[in-house]
Amino acid sequence: MLEKFLKKSGWTDIVISIIFILFGIVLIANPEIIISSVAIILGIIAILIGVFRLYEYFKSDRTNRYLLATGIIAIIAGIIIMNCADTILSFFRILIAIWIICSGIMNLQTAIIWKEYQSKLWIMSIVLSILIVIFGVFILANNGAILQTIGSIIVAYGFVNIIENVIFIRKIDNYLK
Repeated sequence: MLEKFLKKSGWTDIVISIIFILFGIVLIANPEIIISSVAIILGIIAILIGVFRLYEYFKSDRTNRYLLATGIIAIIAGIIIMNCADTILSFFRILIAIWIICSGIMNLQTAIIWKEYQSKLWIMSIVLSILIVIFGVFILANNGAILQTIGSIIVAYGFVNIIENVIFIRKIDNYLK
């Protein structure tokens, strides 16, 4: 059962890494599309939430001022989001960096477990995990980094994470016995 869970987890990480690679390629090829798309999508979601809250307020007995306030705030936030793509980019960059750093740290923990099982691959796994963390810190620390550079790092992260997870999946049977 543990073996199936670990393999499924490894394959999930590979699928997520492929999505990151595709996202990175689009970011390299046309970063303006990503910035404007994310801003528009988040803005529309906020406006829809606001409209829904206002609908709930006017449909109810209008005593719940919380619905009115959150509805108005969400609509205003949606309009601001749609018009402030640069701010959205900074927020998105931070989220990606945190995701990558957390992924690297989790992979580092896995590498330490591999050492306990006396795997010969634990050193490579540690090096790859450290590289992942470094990529994440670079994205987090460089606010003015060129979007194409961030896209390249995201693509590299995806490939490194895929390599590490393929190694993990192939060797899981040997170490759980």
